Amino acid sequence: MNFKPITLPDKKDIDACFSGNIYRACSFSFANLFAWNAKFNTMFAIESQTVFIRFQDFDGQIYYMMPVGKMPLKDAFDRITEDAADNNIPFRMKGITSLMRDNIQKVLPGRFCYLPDRNNDEYIYLSEKLIKLSGKKLQSKRNHINRFKADNPDWKYFPLTSGKELAECVKMLDEWEEKSISGISMTRRYDYIATRLMLEHFNSLRLCGGAIRANGKIVAFTIGEPLTKDSFVVHVEKAFGDVNGAYTIINQQFLEHEASGFMYVNREEDMGLDNLRRAKMSYYPDIILEEAILIPAANKNEK
Repeated sequence: MNFKPITLPDKKDIDACFSGNIYRACSFSFANLFAWNAKFNTMFAIESQTVFIRFQDFDGQIYYMMPVGKMPLKDAFDRITEDAADNNIPFRMKGITSLMRDNIQKVLPGRFCYLPDRNNDEYIYLSEKLIKLSGKKLQSKRNHINRFKADNPDWKYFPLTSGKELAECVKMLDEWEEKSISGISMTRRYDYIATRLMLEHFNSLRLCGGAIRANGKIVAFTIGEPLTKDSFVVHVEKAFGDVNGAYTIINQQFLEHEASGFMYVNREEDMGLDNLRRAKMSYYPDIILEEAILIPAANKNEK
C-alpha cells in the first residue's frame, strides 16, 4: 500500500473518506491526525474511497486504525493485514470501540481479540447537560462560573474569527506553557505542539473556536469541530489555572454558542493523566467510549 505522511493539502481527500463516518471516536478528524503527527508519525493511504491509517505510538510499536470509507470491511482488513505482512509489522490496531468490534466480528468472526486501553477511552456528554449544568451533581460547576463572573465583571465570550484573535491565543498558549509543567512531560509537550498547529492553521483546518476575555486579556480559549451528524468534538481547552472558574466558563460558553445543535460532545481521552481524568469525570460523562487494542486471536496471550 502507498502509505505517506499526512500534510495539510491532504485534508480534502481524507475528509471525503470521513464524510460517512458513524464512529464518534475523535481520531476520525483530519485536524487531530495532522496536529498530533509530531507524536505519532502518522501515515495514510487511500484506496477505493477508503482511508487507511497507521502510526507509531510511544511504545515504539506500529498500529493501524479502523479503515473508514466505501471499501467492504473484509476487503479493507485483507489490505492492511497484507501491508503489515509485507512490511514485517506485527498486526495491531488501536482505538477499536464496541461498535467497530461488532462490525469486525460480523465479517471476520473469531479472528481477533481485544485488549482494554483505558487511557484512550473517550468521554462523551449530552451537550444540553454541559450547557445548562443543571442538578446537584453539577452545582460546583455553576458555583465556579458564578465566582468567575463576580471576580471578572467585564468578562466577555467571543468566537475566534480573526487573525488578531488567533495570534492572541498563541500568545496566551505560550504564557500557559511557561506556567504549566508541560516542559517536563512529553505528553503535555506534544499537546502544546498540537494546539499551536491548530491555531496556526485554524482556517485551513476549518476549525471552530471561542475565547473568554477578562481584564483586557484572553484567559481561556477552546477549539473544536463537528465530528459526526450528531456529535461535536472538543480538541483543545486552555485556561489559566490561577483564574478561578476560567476552565468551567469557557467549557460552558463555547458549547452554548458553537455546539448547541449537536446532541453529543466528545471531550476526548485523558491520556492517563490523573488530573485530566478527574476533571473529565467531574462532569459525569453520559458515555465512556471504551477503546481497545485489536490483535490476532493467535496472539491472545500477548500482554
